Amino acid sequence: MRRKLGPRFGRLWAAYAVSAYGSSLGFGAFPLIAVLVLDSGPAQVAALAAAGRAVGALVAVPLGPWVEFRRKRPVMVAMDLTRFAALMSVPAAYALGWLGFVQLLVVSVVVAAAEIAFRAASGAYLRTLVPADDLLVANSRFESTTWTATMVGPPLGGAAIGMFGPVVTVMADAGSYLLSALGIRSVGGVEPRPARTAPPRLRVPDLFEGWRYILAHPTLRPLFLNAIAVNGLIMASEPLLAVLLLRELGFAPWQYGLVFALPCVGGLLGSRLAHRLVARRGQRTVLLVAGTLRAIWPLGLAFVQPGIPGVVLILTVQFGLVTCCGLFNPVLATYRLQHTDPTRLARTLAAWSISAGASIAALTAVWGLLAAATSPRVAIAAAGVLLLATPLLLPRHEPTTLPTAKEEVPGSGPAPGGARAR
Repeated sequence: MRRKLGPRFGRLWAAYAVSAYGSSLGFGAFPLIAVLVLDSGPAQVAALAAAGRAVGALVAVPLGPWVEFRRKRPVMVAMDLTRFAALMSVPAAYALGWLGFVQLLVVSVVVAAAEIAFRAASGAYLRTLVPADDLLVANSRFESTTWTATMVGPPLGGAAIGMFGPVVTVMADAGSYLLSALGIRSVGGVEPRPARTAPPRLRVPDLFEGWRYILAHPTLRPLFLNAIAVNGLIMASEPLLAVLLLRELGFAPWQYGLVFALPCVGGLLGSRLAHRLVARRGQRTVLLVAGTLRAIWPLGLAFVQPGIPGVVLILTVQFGLVTCCGLFNPVLATYRLQHTDPTRLARTLAAWSISAGASIAALTAVWGLLAAATSPRVAIAAAGVLLLATPLLLPRHEPTTLPTAKEEVPGSGPAPGGARAR
């Protein structure tokens, strides 16, 4: 029987869906604009992808403490409007003939930083909006929406770019953030301001509170290290796989899109199974099994060959990988919300997102150099081999006691200003 989470969650979910589909439509638009409009070379395109994410993560470091002690829904609306304004500057500059590479880079930094702040606020807000027992259901619905949008959005975005030019999908992405802001605004309800007795001035120790909390936590720490390693290695291989398939193996663009769109059905399947499997086997078992299985699949991409056998191999590998990710991700997100002190939740989520963005940027740059020194296939194989070791980072046993909102993590120190659960 389908769980009902209430109309307020329904509005939040609808806003998320609009934003997810808009982002999927605009996926890859900036590199295309850089190549087709600005005539940028490979080094500039790589810099746009890596530097935008890395600098955005750096800019977002003070945003975690800033979000922590503010009402979360207004922050989410503000971050959506920030992304709307930043992205709309691109088609405006394009229409006036002023668009340049520096603007694309600045916009990518602003969007990356706003996304981190939005994620930190949305996770903390979800915990206050949905009962603890329904958090996994809520996160599974977000996850299924993400994979559905990933399956449908890029092909439609590619068709739109072919018909109307590369700027049109940026406009669609920007418009989705405006609609998301309006949807989040319509959720309604009263959200009390988090109490804080300390002066509002940001202190240097506040910047690193999220990382201190994660690294002192007995189960969040291994999950954090595992997630950083897995996401970084998988994302670092993606541009190399594009070079291998499109340039060296002669895949047609439609084949390249097909082998990454169809397996997203697995993400939808995994996210729908998450709640049932956790109810039957428990969170720790699902995290351990799904986290282990997702590390096994990517090595198979190093053995892809031209033609139909190569298409079948990629479809199989991607379906297995995406299914495991679709199962693992909502369980991890729920576990993280349930086992993080509410007075540190926004800072913890911000630290997690910042680290993820920085690691992806760094590993993408390193793997690009490795592929240049060897070959894309060798670099993809190296990432696959390293991924086989990442399950060792997963927690094997649940600790006897876990920190809660009323307990301090050893070594983490008191919450700034003595703030407690709202």
